[in-house]
Order: sequence, then C-alpha cells, then structure tokens
Amino acid sequence: MAEEKQTLNFIEQIIEEDLKTTHSKEGLYFRFPPEPNGYLHIGHASSICLNFGLGLKYNAPVNLRFDDTNPAKEEQRFVDAIKKDVQWLGYHWTKECYASDYFEQLYSWALLLIKEGKAYVDSQSSEEIALQKGTPTQPGVAGPYRDRSVEENLSLFQQMKTGEAPQGAHVLRAKIDLQSTNMLMRDPVIYRTLHKSHHRTGTDWKIFPMYDWTHGESDYIEQISHSFCTLEFLPHRELYDWFLDQLVDGSKLRPKQREFARRNLSHTLVSKRKLARLVEQGVVDSWDDPRMPTISGLRRRGYTAASIRNFAEGIGVGKRDNLIDVSRLEFSVREDLNKKANRVMAVLDPVKVTITNYPQDKTEWLEAENNQEDTDAGSRQVPFSKELYIEREDFREEANKKFFRLKLGKEVRLKNAYIIKAESCEKDADGNITEIHCTYDPNSKSGSGTQESLRKVKGTLHWVSASKAIEVEVRLYDRLFTDPSPDTHKDKDFMDFINPDSLKVITGYGEPSLKQLKVEDTVQFQRLGYFTVDPQTTEEKMVFNRTVGLRDSWAKLTE
Repeated sequence: MAEEKQTLNFIEQIIEEDLKTTHSKEGLYFRFPPEPNGYLHIGHASSICLNFGLGLKYNAPVNLRFDDTNPAKEEQRFVDAIKKDVQWLGYHWTKECYASDYFEQLYSWALLLIKEGKAYVDSQSSEEIALQKGTPTQPGVAGPYRDRSVEENLSLFQQMKTGEAPQGAHVLRAKIDLQSTNMLMRDPVIYRTLHKSHHRTGTDWKIFPMYDWTHGESDYIEQISHSFCTLEFLPHRELYDWFLDQLVDGSKLRPKQREFARRNLSHTLVSKRKLARLVEQGVVDSWDDPRMPTISGLRRRGYTAASIRNFAEGIGVGKRDNLIDVSRLEFSVREDLNKKANRVMAVLDPVKVTITNYPQDKTEWLEAENNQEDTDAGSRQVPFSKELYIEREDFREEANKKFFRLKLGKEVRLKNAYIIKAESCEKDADGNITEIHCTYDPNSKSGSGTQESLRKVKGTLHWVSASKAIEVEVRLYDRLFTDPSPDTHKDKDFMDFINPDSLKVITGYGEPSLKQLKVEDTVQFQRLGYFTVDPQTTEEKMVFNRTVGLRDSWAKLTE
C-alpha cells in the first residue's frame, strides 16, 4: 500500500520548488528576527513555530536574530524575555545574532552607496520629506538636497556618525525612483541620527540603520536562504531586492523574501503599541498578566508549550489575513491538559454540609485517582469528615427532574466517597442557605466492593473536607475584550470594548494535596476547569489562575 502523500503548505511548496531549481538542501537556512521592544505574543508564536518548524523539517539551521536598531525603544529585558519564550516553546537556535553585530558592515555598505551616487544626505524635516515624496496617486518630486555631491554627502554622513550633527538634522536616503508606484521606493530613509544609548553598543553609534536597510543585508550576511515575514511586508520586497542588487556579487547565496498572512486572534490584540497602552493605563497588571496574549502571559495563565505549538500547526499558514476564534486556542490547551493534568477537588462558592450520622472526630483518608486519562498518574489520599463544603449551585431545596444534584429528600454520590441524602437546611435572615444537613450510607464507599457501593445514583458532586481544606485565592480570568475585533472600529477606541468581567478574584477551598504543587503546575479542579499555580503564590497563600473551563462557555452566549 502506497504511503499517503503529506500535503505541503504554500511556504513548503516554495522551498520544494527552490530545491529543484536554485537551492541545495545543505544551503537552506532560516531565522526568526524579533525586535526587542516588547514581549512576544501569540502572533509571534506562529512565526516562531513556522521558522523553527521548517528547521526541524529540513534539518536546517535557524538563527535567532534581534532587530535591535532603535535604542529609543529596545531594552535588554526584552531580549531576555524573548529568549526565554522561544526556549519555553521547545526550540533551539543555531546562532544568537543581533543587527547591531553588523553596524560596521552596514555603515561600510552605506558609504559605498554614497560613493556610487545611490544615496544622499537629506536635510529636510520629516514633514517636508513626506510632502516631497508625493502620494500613491501623485509622483514625488526631487528635494533640494537630492543632487548633493559625493564629497558633501560623505562629509555630512561622517558628521552624523560622530554626533557633530544635531539629532534630527539629517537623514541618509537611498536614491532610487521618485516616480515609483511603490511609495517605499521613493528614496527611502536608510539612516537616522539618534543620540541615545544602545543596550549593546552603548554610545558608540550616533546613527542607526532603518529596518528595510538592515533586514535584507543581515539575511545576506548570515546567508539566510528564505526570509519569511508577514503579509504587510509584501510592498517591502521590492526594496529588499533593490538593496541586495547593490551588494550581491554572485559569490554568495542571495536571500529570498516571501510573505505569509497574519493569523489574528479574536477578542484580543497583537499590536505591541496597544498592548503597551493596556499596561501603562493599568487595565492589566503587566506584560505577563494572564489576560494578555503575550507568550509569557499565556504561560502564566497555564497554557502549555505543546498547546501553542499544536494551535499554530492547526491554523497553518495562508496567503490572506483572517481572524481565528480564540476558542480554537482554548480547545488546544483543553485537549492537551486533559491528558496531562491531575484531577483534584476544590470548591469555589462553598456552602457547608454537615453529615449528621457521621462520627464527630473521625477523619477518613480516601483513595482518589489522579488522572483517569493517564494510567501512570497514580492516586492520592483525600480526607473525608463530618463537615464538608460543596458548591452552592449544587444544592436546591426543590428542583425539577432534570436537576441531578443535591436536593431535599434526594441522594447524590460524593466523588470517591459516599452516597449522601439531603434531609434539611438552615438559612440566614435574607433567605440564603448557610448549612445543609445530610445523612450518609456507610456501606456505599466508592471502591469498597459492597453492593451499596455499586448502587447507581444520577448525580456525583465534588467536595472538600471543611476541617482539612486549604484556603486559596482563585483568579477567574476571561476574555479581555467583549468584541471579537476590538481595534477595527473607526468610530470607537479599542479600550471601549474592555470586558469588565475579565478578572474576578474569589476565595475558594481545596483539598490539602494542593500544597504539593509548584509554580506553573496545572491541575483540573474537577467539574470546574483547569487551574495553574501563579508565581505570586507564597507559603501563606496559594494563588490559582483559571487557565480555561472544561467547555466553551462563550459558545452558549453567542448562540
């Protein structure tokens, strides 16, 4: 029987075609080039998985290259966070590179452009340059400095480099085509002056290269075979190639830029500028707030590296931008955690249950399976006593036949324990139930093998022993925005769609085994969802973040 042929995405098709014509398998080389001006988000995760995934598929090297050409916004802490995120996702880079590694070479090439009459120093303001460049329907016109002599350009560029020229006084522009229909080709700026300290080069440089000048040349220096970027860089490809045309002499491999579509995620944002605004205005606590779509935020919330990789692989790469419902990401982590997460019991909205016929001072330790999906997960001991907590919503004085939880005169099974029957309840002055009185069947203990233990009742509830339970802070996180596309409304600001219920902090009670968990450990609170130990946990107080519910609660709201 012939093997089923694996379907290739269009990126892989490009590579396979190049292998037949212009490239050798040994010459394949990829890179992931983030700018260290913020934390990586779920959109970056797709790019990481694409480039490093291609490296694994073709057994080819992949560089991690930091596009660190703007000292006004970039910091070492962002470099460190990016490295941590890529490693956490399970990937390893061949070389750790920086655009700043190539400043001297880029400067030398810029001098070459000036000497060949292909670049000039422009002393206009940014507003004047924008006007002079024209519009998409109106051609640009030559500025007053376009025909400066080579000598004057070299002298002014040297003054920019040494800091003699004031910041903002001049820029270096490539001399290309002011009539081009592509606005990026109308003499783009390739260097500007910035008198700021760089996180790696300090104050050595007073000029810094622009992205379009830096990126293709860095690819060329590193001998990257395929430079994959998102669709908004499609108009940049012509400029990418023009710069390479000035330098490539045929002795080295020429990089090839190709574009893939962004995969935007519903009910969130992936703009670093807008995410920064959420942090600055206190809508969220930090870049790693569990409501943020940053990789560090998702990790803190309890998302696994495998779930993010599986999500990225599942949505694939395409040629058109589209909106992916966040429920697909939630499904991915739910599916992964179902296999891995141990089951425990916790009660988040407790009401007291007193078993009137259970001995006052007795505590039983009952055996409970950790994860029925994992035969190697083992079991644990759970304390059972006269006074318990159950969820408030699991009891009603009266209910119809479809209510299979606890109600007066009816029985339920307590998970891993006994069958109990509700006999009466107490209320406060406002009519709120404060305590439920039950009796238990001592012969009905789960797993005891008695006939009573095999008796079927329709409802099974989770519970915790009131005397042995530990108090925990539980943070119930939800979607940060109420609108699927909060930043696409012309008449409204994305901040108008902040979900007021994106975080609720409550006190719950959990079984004592929770004390054995470490930061970032995830468990399933049975019948409630998956919860992860937050880094703010201390010896005195455990803090849990809700990662995701057991099912998609938003689907019901939008039906």
